[in-house]
Amino acid sequence: MVGDRPEALRIKRLDDKGGKVAENKKNHARAPWQDEMAPGDFVSYAPTYRVGKYFSLYGKKVFPCGTVGNISYYLHDPVKNGRDAAKQYPLLVFFHGGTNALNGDICINYSGAEYYASEAYQESMGGGAYILIPLANERRMPDGKVAGGWSDAYIAPCMEMIDKLKAEIQNISKTILFGNSSGATFIWKLLLNAPNAFDGFVPMGASHTLCKEEIDLLRTTKVSLLLAHGRRDELCPFDVHLACMEEELLKMENCICYFPEWVRNSDGGVASINFGFEMGQHCIVNAIHSNLIFDDGQAYDERLPEGVTGWIRGIL
Repeated sequence: MVGDRPEALRIKRLDDKGGKVAENKKNHARAPWQDEMAPGDFVSYAPTYRVGKYFSLYGKKVFPCGTVGNISYYLHDPVKNGRDAAKQYPLLVFFHGGTNALNGDICINYSGAEYYASEAYQESMGGGAYILIPLANERRMPDGKVAGGWSDAYIAPCMEMIDKLKAEIQNISKTILFGNSSGATFIWKLLLNAPNAFDGFVPMGASHTLCKEEIDLLRTTKVSLLLAHGRRDELCPFDVHLACMEEELLKMENCICYFPEWVRNSDGGVASINFGFEMGQHCIVNAIHSNLIFDDGQAYDERLPEGVTGWIRGIL
């Protein structure tokens, strides 16, 4: 079954997690879509991976910039972490979602990047990867709103940052962009600004509305696309941004569309996050961060039996 959880395994997960689910229900608002879930299904309120487990594998640096201000970034260097300096490695660039940069090191996790530095993910990608996480200069204003997020003003400096890193590190092979939420919308700007500059592209819950001209352009490039967007996304409605172009996207040879009916955490449950409003179905980054592999080892999508890391290895 593509893009959703087989019924038998959903019920098994409910049995495994029944006590925890009952406890969580006391502490979480009821999601508006819960009555639409299949019998035997359950709500999952958080990813099963531990936040901060691999923060030590990232260093923090600053890219000087006179337009939007100096840009801080995190970098995982596979060579400095013991891998062969003579080998070639891809560069994965992760762009975080809105307000995530306000949270300090936790942004490594929120961007969806943290576990890609783990031994298991690095090996699954073919032996290692550089990982870059730029931070927008977000700041909280007196009225509570956040300013300084990803905008057109960041396009040139982010391209310069990536180019500078590739010039300094001679063993980078290919470049793959990831983006979550507003970061996903921003990487569409990067890709369309320089359509032949990247080899892989993974937007997660973007608000970018695709048009036929853009799809035609992407057909002429070398980039491999993995588009991830929940059909019930609360913040970036699928029907607004992707439904009108879904048929065209499915025809593309260089594109995999992961558009699940339900966005799920790796325990198999339907993702729910409530920060005063329900946004769990927007957080498809959790599934990508889990490598699109459930905790029991089954792939989220039969077209990606080895998950995102296997897809990356195929690009290489």
